[in-house]
Amino acid sequence: MPEPILSVRDLRIAFDAKPVVHSLSFEVAKGETLAIVGESGSGKSVSALSVVDLLPGNASVTGERQLNGRDLTRLKPSEWSALRGNQVGFVFQEPMTSLNPLHRVGRQIGEALRLHQGLRGQAARQRVLALLEQVRLPRASELIDAWPHELSGGQRQRVMIAMAIANRPALLIADEPTTALDVTVQQEILALLKSLRDERAMGMILISHDLNLVRRHADRVIVMHRGEVVESGPVATVFGHPQASYTRTLLAAEPEGRPAPIAEAAPLLTATQLSVAFERPRRGLLGKRPPPFVAVQPLDLELRQGETLAIVGESGSGKTTLASAILRLLPSQGEITLGGVALHTLSGAALRRQRRQLQIVFQDPYGSLSPRMSVFDIVSEGLRYHQPELDEPAVAERVAQTLEEVGLPPDCQARYPHEFSGGQRQRIAVARALILAPTLLVLDEPTSALDRTVQKQLIELLRDVQARRGLSYLFISHDLAVVRAMSHRVLVLKEGEVIEQGDCATLLSAPRHPYTQALIRASSLEDDLTR
Repeated sequence: MPEPILSVRDLRIAFDAKPVVHSLSFEVAKGETLAIVGESGSGKSVSALSVVDLLPGNASVTGERQLNGRDLTRLKPSEWSALRGNQVGFVFQEPMTSLNPLHRVGRQIGEALRLHQGLRGQAARQRVLALLEQVRLPRASELIDAWPHELSGGQRQRVMIAMAIANRPALLIADEPTTALDVTVQQEILALLKSLRDERAMGMILISHDLNLVRRHADRVIVMHRGEVVESGPVATVFGHPQASYTRTLLAAEPEGRPAPIAEAAPLLTATQLSVAFERPRRGLLGKRPPPFVAVQPLDLELRQGETLAIVGESGSGKTTLASAILRLLPSQGEITLGGVALHTLSGAALRRQRRQLQIVFQDPYGSLSPRMSVFDIVSEGLRYHQPELDEPAVAERVAQTLEEVGLPPDCQARYPHEFSGGQRQRIAVARALILAPTLLVLDEPTSALDRTVQKQLIELLRDVQARRGLSYLFISHDLAVVRAMSHRVLVLKEGEVIEQGDCATLLSAPRHPYTQALIRASSLEDDLTR
């Protein structure tokens, strides 16, 4: 094995004296990709964070950590600052919470260049632009001056990758780097990371719940469960001949089943000639305002009670923008009707009362859950607003029932979002939406942050809730296997325009448009989807 860039020996991590990682040892060599896989809460991310000393103050870390022969356990705070973002790059799982909402993305990438390379002014801007183009950010010359909230989840992730590779690190830690990306861009980003790794002899730690991705892009793999290593070795050996029963369970955990058939009925939701456009800023004080950017072209859609309509397409295609317009979270043109109520005519108190009927589970649960509120307060907040007549015992009972429904124990109510794994946070977000008993639930990439075993559980949960409550789902996803398991119909978007739509099974097995065909080809489950 080539000389290791990173060497970790007997790593042990505890929070408030409670062990979460037990005796983890591994090495990462130059030009090698080591994958760490396991369920949410298995200790993958905290192990990676400990390498660069980014764990909170209540964490205790013991063991040896060396980077290029340098003892990391003895570094001073100033030395850690010089190392992070320079010798070690980090792509975090949730880019919205990692990017500063008060600074444009170009400035944030430029800050890393200024701190570690001394680049400023036009030289820094040109380097930032080159990095954004390198990670395939569309319209890089425009989006370099965008705010984080103006980008899609996938676009924000590309910005994070550009920031991580800006200073040509010796080690890149990628924590779910393609979670928010569609399947075509996943391949481009991972090919880019691989080329950077090979070109610079960079070591890489890839943390992922996508075992198909790990199979194609990693050299060695560590399988973790409840803080312990259950199996490790070359990817081909571990995945081809797994020895541990837990590894076999992970490999077998693919989305399966189909949604229950629904009866013919009048549409619950209709949108007619719905479109969304954003005004562009003026060029200079007296300059003309450019024409608006049309994010969603005029379209029509229908959704029946108990039905799931999937919206698929690349990052930036307008999926989340369309859903936000239907929820009246963005201004739009056209008509929107839910259960016979014309939502596009409502405002103020009338619209707020109607919001009980339509709820959303956002793509990024860490960004959508208040860090200052306990789980009980988060889940009960909407209930207190819409049903103020409920007393405290009634509210507590409803919260406990809803948490149990999404698979969370009642004793978690006093804890805060940062104390949970990504998958557990998403369950909290689902509970917050379900407690109001809505008729329409918008699911914006609800499984993208979850490992396959938890994905499977959540899909089964959502299908069961849908069958019992007659809920309608507007389901946004780039994972075609999950789309197939969840959806009755599919609508394909590209650059804000509907490319094709139809029955899920028919569209996935016999797509008509070349763009849809390309999406399916890029999926690692293409053969299975077309059977």
